[in-house]
Amino acid sequence: MKRLSMSEKKQSPIKEKSPGTQTPSSLRRQREREHRYQTILTAAERLFATEGYHKTSMEQIANASEVSVGAVYFYFKNKEDLIIQLMDEIGYLLRRTIGSVFLTHGPTMESFKLTGQAFFEDFCVNNPEKCAIIFRESVGQSPEVETRRKVLFDKCTGDVFGALKSVIAHQELAFKDKLSAEVIAVSIMGIYERIAYQYLFWQDRSDELKSIGRDAVEFILGGVSNLVTKTE
Repeated sequence: MKRLSMSEKKQSPIKEKSPGTQTPSSLRRQREREHRYQTILTAAERLFATEGYHKTSMEQIANASEVSVGAVYFYFKNKEDLIIQLMDEIGYLLRRTIGSVFLTHGPTMESFKLTGQAFFEDFCVNNPEKCAIIFRESVGQSPEVETRRKVLFDKCTGDVFGALKSVIAHQELAFKDKLSAEVIAVSIMGIYERIAYQYLFWQDRSDELKSIGRDAVEFILGGVSNLVTKTE
C-alpha cells in the first residue's frame, strides 16, 4: 500500500496566498471561505445521498448550507462540479483509512486482512453517505464524472495491487501466474464494492456489515492462498 503523495492529498480549490504575505484580516477571510466551501460540500453530500443526485437542486443545496444560490455558484461551477469535488475528498479519505492500517501493521497477510476489515468496519459503517456518493450516485453520470470515478477506483486497485505484491514478497512467496496479483486486486475492489452496496443500500443491514465484511475478507484470503507458491 503506497503512501499518498502530496499531489494526491485532498486540497481545497480555494487559492491561498503565501502565509508570509497574508494579513490577519485576509487569514480570517480565508478561513471563512474554507468553512463556507466545506459547509456547501457537506450539505451536497447529505442531499445527494438521501434525495439522489438528479433530484437535488442547487437551490436545495444553498438552503441546506444557509447561503445564497449565488454563493454556491461562486465556489462550484455546477452540480457536476460538486459531485466531482466530493468524489475527490471521499476517495482521499478511503485511501487514507485503509492505507494507514496497512502501513501501521506492515506487509503481512494479517495486515492485509486488517486492511480489508477496515474498509467495511471503519469506512463503510462510519460513512454511509460517502459510500452512497462513490458507489451509487456517481454511477452513470456525465463522462467527466465517470472519468473521475475511474481514476479513483484505478488508484484504489493500484493500492491493493501494490499491497499484495509487498505481502507476497515479504513472505518469500510468488504468484503462480503473472496476472494473478492484478486479477485479485480487481476482484477485491469489485467484491468489496458490491457487498457494500448490497448491505448498505439494497438491504440496509449496516448493523451486520462487520461480520459480513469479515466473511468477505476470509473468502478473499482463501483465494490468495490458492494462487501463490513458495519460492525456491
